[in-house]
Amino acid sequence: MPWIETVPYEAADGKLKKLYDRVKGPDNNVDNIMMIHSLRPHSMEGHMAIYKYVLHHSANTIPKWFLETLGVWVSSLNECTYCVEHHFSGLKRLLKDDDRSDAIRQAIDGRAIDQAPLDARQKLAMEYARQLTRDAAGMREDIVIRLREAGYSDGEILEINQVSAYFGYANRTVLGLGCSTDGDILGLSPNKSDDPDNWNHS
Repeated sequence: MPWIETVPYEAADGKLKKLYDRVKGPDNNVDNIMMIHSLRPHSMEGHMAIYKYVLHHSANTIPKWFLETLGVWVSSLNECTYCVEHHFSGLKRLLKDDDRSDAIRQAIDGRAIDQAPLDARQKLAMEYARQLTRDAAGMREDIVIRLREAGYSDGEILEINQVSAYFGYANRTVLGLGCSTDGDILGLSPNKSDDPDNWNHS
């Protein structure tokens, strides 16, 4: 149980019910990270909008599986088991390579990104996410220059930044309110990336 009151799907009405219907998965399942907002539906709406636009938008050019990898990494650094488990399941589903997915997870769990089956520029993006998560005030332009020199466009650097920043927010929402995976269906996501307003999870 979370540390604050939440409204289950069956008891929701008005704006909250409409939002639940937009974000729900199979069998009217609403992820606990969304349900934790139920006393303030407007904050759920804001959370879901930034999540969909940052991680699941067709205008992104970095592969979604790698954006999920960044999310798992940031969540692991923040010791947010909820987001690690949810987004590792999503990463695994998207990558469609269990051995590689498991090796990425092992490297993340061991804080050994150099051993992950990722290319050099992906490892550099992981380093950017680590620095932003652990020492935001210590960030310097040099790492952005290195990302650019590694072949990332400035728009892609923005994607890396926004996914890393979003997970910092999501992790603190979960950890600060005692959100658990109890009752959740792991690995679901709003996959209709070409429709930013479609928030249903599948």
